[in-house]
Amino acid sequence: MIELSVVIPVYNSAGSLQELHARLSASLGEVTPDHEIVLVDDRSTDEAWDVLRGLARRDPRLRIVRLSRNFGQHAAITAGLSRCTGRWTVVMDCDLQEPPEEIPRLYAKAQEGYEIVRAVRDGRRHPAFRRFSSTLYRRMLSTRGDEIEFSTLSIISRRVVDAFLMLRDQDREYQLVLDWLGFSQASISFAHSEREGSPSSYGLRQLVRVALDGMFFRTTVLLRAIVFVGFAVAGLGAAMAGYAIFSRYVYETPPGYTSIVVLLLLLSGFIIIALGIVGLYIGRIFEQVKGRPLFVVDEQIDGERLRGDQVRRG
Repeated sequence: MIELSVVIPVYNSAGSLQELHARLSASLGEVTPDHEIVLVDDRSTDEAWDVLRGLARRDPRLRIVRLSRNFGQHAAITAGLSRCTGRWTVVMDCDLQEPPEEIPRLYAKAQEGYEIVRAVRDGRRHPAFRRFSSTLYRRMLSTRGDEIEFSTLSIISRRVVDAFLMLRDQDREYQLVLDWLGFSQASISFAHSEREGSPSSYGLRQLVRVALDGMFFRTTVLLRAIVFVGFAVAGLGAAMAGYAIFSRYVYETPPGYTSIVVLLLLLSGFIIIALGIVGLYIGRIFEQVKGRPLFVVDEQIDGERLRGDQVRRG
C-alpha cells in the first residue's frame, strides 16, 4: 500500500491533461514521493485517451483506465477508487478549476485525525443558472440544515474508500455518498479557478439527470411530496365544495360547469404527476435489482508496465 493516490475522472479534456499532470506531479512531490495517479477516461470523444497513453509512457506512477462507454462522472470515480491502492486518496476533477496545489493542505488537514476532508469553493466560476440550480438542489437534499456545497476535491482514508466500494447503489453522487457514510469530517476552502480546455459537458439534461440520481439515492422526498400535495388537493376540494353549497343557498348562484371542469383538470393533473413519480421510483428499483455492474473497464494501463514493455521491445 502506497501513501497517497489521486483519482480523477476524465471526459473530453484532452487540452488540459498535460498541464494537469505537470501541476499534479509537482504538488504530490511536496507531500510524498510514494504516490500514484489514477486517471479514468469515461470514454471521451476527443483525443484524451491518446494523451493519457503518452503521459503513461513517461510517468511510471500513472495508471490509466478506459471505460467501455460513457457511464458518468460518479461511476468513473468509483472505477478509479476500485483501482487505487493508497492509504489516502484524493478525488478531484480534471478541468483545473480545483487547483492541484491544494492537495498538500488537504493531506495536512487529514493528518489532524479526520477520515474525510472536503473542499468548499470560494467564489464559484460556474454560470449563474448552474449556481442557482445547484443551490436549490442542495437545499432540497440538505440534512445538516445548511447550504454548504462541496466540490469534488477531497481526500479520504482507506477505510472510507473500502466503505464506498461496498455500496451497490446504481444511483449515486460522490458527495452524497460521503454524507451518507459519515466518519469524521473537516473542510477547507479554496479559490475556484476558471475552467481550462473544452467547455463543461454538464448541460441542462445532464444536470437534471444528476439531480434525479441524487434524489433517488438520498431520499424519498418526492413520494412524501405527493402525500402532502394529495392532502392539499383534498383540502382544496372540501373548501370548494363548502363554498359551492354556501353560494348556492345564500346567493342562489346558478349551477355551472366551469368549477367542475377546473376541478377535474386539477385532480387529473395531480394523478398523472403522482403516477409519474411513483413510476420513476419503480423504474429505479427495476434498474437496481438487475444487478448490472456500475461500470465496465475496456482497458487499463499502468505507466510502469507500459514503460517496461517498451524497454523489452527495444
